[in-house]
Amino acid sequence: MAVSVSSLTSSFTSLSFSSNFTSKSQTLQFSRTKPLSLPHTSAIRPLIISATSAVAPAETAETADLQKFVKSRLPGGFAAQTIFGTGRRKCAIARVVLQEGTGKFIINYRDAKEYLQGNPLWLQYVKTPLATLGYETSYDVFVKAHGGGLSGQAQAISLGVARALLKVSASHRSPLKQEGLLTRDSRVVERKKAGLKKARKAPQFSKR
Repeated sequence: MAVSVSSLTSSFTSLSFSSNFTSKSQTLQFSRTKPLSLPHTSAIRPLIISATSAVAPAETAETADLQKFVKSRLPGGFAAQTIFGTGRRKCAIARVVLQEGTGKFIINYRDAKEYLQGNPLWLQYVKTPLATLGYETSYDVFVKAHGGGLSGQAQAISLGVARALLKVSASHRSPLKQEGLLTRDSRVVERKKAGLKKARKAPQFSKR
């Protein structure tokens, strides 16, 4: 079945293609029925959070009262007292003064329980020398401590109280020595060595 070229040409020319496409962008419109009303900026009050607590003035007043109390009990300062002792532990140094009283324990113009953060072990350290001799309520203890941490200061105070009790009576040496309260603990942190991570810890060994 033979089809002539002229017939195919006429059939193609009869067809017409439209290359124009119209694209209209569709937009969504929202109608606002009621305008939004914002409150006035003057009516908004900023929220102020204060970090200071109401307890701070009370603590300051208590510290000032303790300072006046210590100065009244220790005329001339710590150096002018007769019953005193110096204790050391690691980097901590404590100067201790004993006076006859009711058993008050003041460290750096603060109560011992407050200063040592209520830690039962540290409180036991500072009270052991007095408890060994039964003087818990017979002497007031005044301490100036600095250096190191609270643990080192507590042990330094213990040694200072024990040495101060020797000034009260030489007969106190035997019971204090039996409890090991007159021994200066000379242990300190070992220094770091060159080539090591710490005092003795070495870097991990690698064969290759």
